[in-house]
Amino acid sequence: MSAPVTEQIRKTALNSVHRRMGAKMVNFGGWDMPIEYSGIIAEHNAVRKAAGLFDVSHMGEIVIHGPGALALTQHVTCNDAARLSKGQAHYSGLMTAQGTFVDDILVHRMGEEHFYLCVNASNQDKDFDHIAANNQFGAKVENVGEYYTQLALQGPKALQILQRFTETPLESIKYYRFLHGKIQGEEAMIARTGYTGEDGFEIYFAPEHSEKIWYALLASGEPDGLLPIGLGARNTLRLEAGMCLYGHEIDDTTTVWEANLGWICKMDKGDFLGRGALAAQWEKGLRRVLVGFEVQDRMIARDGCPVFAESGEVGRVTSGSPAPFLKKNIGMAYVPVAMNVPGTEIRIGIRNQQAAARVVPVPFYKRKK
Repeated sequence: MSAPVTEQIRKTALNSVHRRMGAKMVNFGGWDMPIEYSGIIAEHNAVRKAAGLFDVSHMGEIVIHGPGALALTQHVTCNDAARLSKGQAHYSGLMTAQGTFVDDILVHRMGEEHFYLCVNASNQDKDFDHIAANNQFGAKVENVGEYYTQLALQGPKALQILQRFTETPLESIKYYRFLHGKIQGEEAMIARTGYTGEDGFEIYFAPEHSEKIWYALLASGEPDGLLPIGLGARNTLRLEAGMCLYGHEIDDTTTVWEANLGWICKMDKGDFLGRGALAAQWEKGLRRVLVGFEVQDRMIARDGCPVFAESGEVGRVTSGSPAPFLKKNIGMAYVPVAMNVPGTEIRIGIRNQQAAARVVPVPFYKRKK
């Protein structure tokens, strides 16, 4: 009898750097990734007050190009890629025929028939297969994640730190725009995007330059309060900012309407995967919707905790944790539509107790511009 085959854990080009720096490492979506360096609270607050540097090279990249690229991108995603100009990006959903999420993605328009998709780490192979299987338009689809390191530099001091390493005028890059330039003398794509609720940049470049650029940014930014940031603070930052996480708030059982992501679904753009199902759900009316909540005492709601109302259990927490910057215990959950009213009282089941909580507007945190 042969031994069971174990899946090989993937590593980014900076894996040995994280270990030398003493980061606590975890298996995240099949990748060996840093969960924290100096502590989640310190890292979280560094991003809110100064800047943080993230290795997010586990994220996947898929390119759709050639004749039919726009048609394919339009078919498999719910946002309207035709509205993007060259050098512009948007947030979108990669859709199933049932109107649910294969993944949530960033779509960058590189040219008239050239799109660059940033997808979630654990989904990149599934996403590629899904796009390829729906390619009846003759476009070329390539899974190119292995050719890129992706770093995220986020926080109010991100621009001044990154500007030291490029002649590209970063201030001129508007939110959700990108351009190509050089970082530390190396070719890179520089996007003013991020997953923290702060201003900042995500930069893509060849993996062989990873250590050079990582160390240079950290050394230069240290006097400004720049810290390396792990996935732990990445999660608390995105939760404070009310951003969805695949596998928690969204998956192949949830729709854009339920997740309060209707703003990324352009029903008027023409047919696309899942459009019929989404139209039917909208016509019929929603039964549940994603809401934010604050726990009213010191107890912490965690992912999977039951949500109660007077009628009994009404949902489950999709994400829950302390909010280090806001100094509150927060979370998100799916509840009946009638409960989507700020101030609505709910209870969260935590360790055989029911903690008082109330529905609040999302995002919990919004940066001052």
